[in-house]
Amino acid sequence: MPRPRDPGEADRARLLVAVGTDKHPFARLVGWLGQWHQGVADEVGLTLQHGHTPAPGVPGAVAFLGHDQLQAAMAEADLVVCHGGPATILEARRHGRLPIVVPRDPARGEHVDDHQQLFARRLGAAGMVALAETREELFAALDAGLADPSRFAVAADQRASDARRVAVEQVGRIVEELVAASTGRRQRTRWRPWARSGRNGERR
Repeated sequence: MPRPRDPGEADRARLLVAVGTDKHPFARLVGWLGQWHQGVADEVGLTLQHGHTPAPGVPGAVAFLGHDQLQAAMAEADLVVCHGGPATILEARRHGRLPIVVPRDPARGEHVDDHQQLFARRLGAAGMVALAETREELFAALDAGLADPSRFAVAADQRASDARRVAVEQVGRIVEELVAASTGRRQRTRWRPWARSGRNGERR
C-alpha cells in the first residue's frame, strides 16, 4: 500500500502500475517499467502491483492490493499504468487519471485471448486511455507524464463517470462479439465493471 508522502518526497511524482490478478504472467510490462524507472528513480515513487509476475529488483513491488488499497493508490497517484482490464481502466478514470494502458498479448502467453487488445484499441481511438503497445510508446507516455502530469488528468465527475461506465460496457459487448466471432465460439460475459471484488480484492 502506498505510504503518505513525506515532506522530502513532495516533489516526487507518484506512479501506480497495476497488472491485475490474471494468472498469466505479464513480464513484458514489469520489465519495461523496471527499465524506465532506473533512469528516474530519484524523481518517481513507484507502486508496482505485479500479480503473478516475478518482479525482482523493482522498487515498490507488491503482488496484490486489496480493493481499498488499490483505490487509495489510484487517488494518490499522479500517473497510472495498467493492463487492459475494463474495471481497472474505469477506476483509474473515476479517480481523475487518464490511464496509460498496455494490453496483454495472447501471442506472448499473457492472456487467453485478444479481448484486452481489442478493448484498449477502441478506448484509445476514443481518447479514453493512452494506448501503449510497444516499449517506445510506453516510455514516451511516461516521459510526457513525468514532465507534465496534468496531461494525464481527466475530470473526476461522478455523473460523467456513470456515463463512461455505460459507454465502456457497450464497447465491451462489441469487443466480446468480435472475439467470439473470431474464435467461432460463444464466450461468457466478462464486461461487468461493477462486479464484486475478487478473492484478492481487485476487480478484473
